Amino acid sequence: MNVPGDLKYTKSHEWVRIEGDTATIGITDHAQSELGDIVFVDLPNEGRQLGAEEVFGSVESVKAVSDIYSPVSGEVVEANGTLGAQSELVNSDPYGQGWLIKVKLNGEPEGLLSASEYEATL
Repeated sequence: MNVPGDLKYTKSHEWVRIEGDTATIGITDHAQSELGDIVFVDLPNEGRQLGAEEVFGSVESVKAVSDIYSPVSGEVVEANGTLGAQSELVNSDPYGQGWLIKVKLNGEPEGLLSASEYEATL
């Protein structure tokens, strides 16, 4: 299982890459493998305000529909539009082209796990 050391994680299997005041969010390699083949991704519109731990969307796989929780609070500045036609990118490249949303942060994120802390929860 792939758990990049340069990212932060949540116990609910989301990852976050913070660059300046913007956070890129996706689901972890563990989450996508547990879900199986992703067939649909429901993402929020740009401009939506999110609170930390708030549900912002869902992923539908051949096995189940799962909610996705925001690891940070802020405003959605971009949703990955490529996933509408290529939802399988969440499976094949969860930390790259399979990212879900970008959020302009409201303050400093709290309660995120390091890669080693996340691995310990699995």
